[in-house]
Amino acid sequence: LLKTTPMKPSIFICPAILLLLLFNGCKEKENLNLESSNTPFVWENANMYFLLTDRFNNGDKTNDINFNRTKETAVLRGFKGGDFAGVTQKINEGYFTKLGINALWFSPVVEQIHGATNEGTGNTYGFHGYWTKDWTAIEPNFGTEAALRTLVETAHANGIRIVMDVVLNHTGPVTEKDEVWPEDWVRTSPACTYDSYENTTACTLVKNLPDILTESNKEVSLPNFLLEKWKNEGRLKEELASLDDYFSRTGYPRTPQAYIVKWLTDYVKDFGIDGFRVDTVKHASETAWDMLYTEASFAFDTWKKNNPEKVLDQNSFYMMGEVYNYGISGGRSYDFGNKKVDYYAHGFHSLINFELKYDADKSYAEIFKKYDSLLNGPFREKSVLNYLTSHDDGQPYDKLREKGFRAANVLLLTPGGSQIYYGDETNRNLIVQGAEGDATLRSFMNWEEIDTQKELLRHWQMLGQFKGNHIAVGAGKHKDISTTPYVFSREYLRNKLEDKVIIGLDLPEGKKDISVGSIFKNGQALKDTYSGNTTEVINGKVSLDTPYTLVLLEAN
Repeated sequence: LLKTTPMKPSIFICPAILLLLLFNGCKEKENLNLESSNTPFVWENANMYFLLTDRFNNGDKTNDINFNRTKETAVLRGFKGGDFAGVTQKINEGYFTKLGINALWFSPVVEQIHGATNEGTGNTYGFHGYWTKDWTAIEPNFGTEAALRTLVETAHANGIRIVMDVVLNHTGPVTEKDEVWPEDWVRTSPACTYDSYENTTACTLVKNLPDILTESNKEVSLPNFLLEKWKNEGRLKEELASLDDYFSRTGYPRTPQAYIVKWLTDYVKDFGIDGFRVDTVKHASETAWDMLYTEASFAFDTWKKNNPEKVLDQNSFYMMGEVYNYGISGGRSYDFGNKKVDYYAHGFHSLINFELKYDADKSYAEIFKKYDSLLNGPFREKSVLNYLTSHDDGQPYDKLREKGFRAANVLLLTPGGSQIYYGDETNRNLIVQGAEGDATLRSFMNWEEIDTQKELLRHWQMLGQFKGNHIAVGAGKHKDISTTPYVFSREYLRNKLEDKVIIGLDLPEGKKDISVGSIFKNGQALKDTYSGNTTEVINGKVSLDTPYTLVLLEAN
């Protein structure tokens, strides 16, 4: 699919944890056996894992077929069985914890169209979650409300925040089983030409993808097919009463966007979702995102008030947006040609950065200095989410999966948040014979190849754990210490928190002397978490003897 009011994070930290950080010592963990970290969490340092629920892990084979979706499909364009239970299983196994993941983003959970489309690529079902039929219901192929609740609570119990993917600007396609929404809800033409603000927001993304009239202030009635569906499911009275309460509380007119905002934010209120990843941001009006953030924040506060024993921290609700082709070098605003929009001023804390893949083969120093300068300048108290591969970017970095170690270094050590796309850490194939378009990016997770990727997976795990344990890595100030070998520091001094680390890349194997600059004092004990070795600062340097060319230094 083609695809921010300033929000200052509020951090709660108990005195014991603060003391640990002031002495730069997060609770020591055994390598690859990480328990929940005591490190305070800030979204600017998010180490986020993104997966398509249907393509990750099948934990419940009884829900693999629903709504008679049995047509033969084109390659990788049908449901494959992944579900909430499968994700929960991997949380319980510690898979994400070992990767240092502190935020989990998965594809939309709402009920998808029942039929299949056939737009020149063969039959395609809504396995990816972006083709909504009913925003108020869970897609049964993914599981039940109870299964989603278990997933969220299990993640929270393991210190992992949940970011839910949401679609506000379009419905699913029209099929033989799925009718078009009323004309006062959607437009079915013209198709977007992307040469102006109007030709990007007031148009359909692609053919047969009805576009919600998010700019409309006209009150609308609920579609008859939706009312009939709710009636048949025995929840008509409940849904209508809930809508009455919502519109009475907010005073909003009953516009298409107001309805959908209510339906999406109910998941926050009911399940304790920590944040949204918002799809196709530039294809809807800014007022829609203002409303979504306002109501999501209200819902999040309501959930916290109703579930005080389950609250992880005092961070505000997080909203991250996909403004397709947005890059950090463009500053905070996206340029439509005839209008610039600063989405950070409309509820967004972070935008997906499409630029890192183009930077990834530059020198580490050049990449890190660039991102440090921008994030500590116009983006202060905001951030970007960096990625190298994704579900709909047909030109990912390292499509042939030949640079897995460098990809990890660049993605996890570049200032900002990081988004690991499922299988980045295991060299999941991005080229599948017979798969057309973005389908080739969406193969099932390659669990059967894990044993052959142990060295690469360990590398991702060690870097991920280090980032997860140190807010300085993604949110701190970067400073080069030496060019050859390349050594740099990251230091976080903000919001009454202190954290600092030193990282060395492309170092010699075996014995190595590393300058620590003014970051750590003489006599201080340090640990290289990559090798597990300890050392001591002598004359502004530490000495290590490891078989690795990478060093991750923290206070021991």
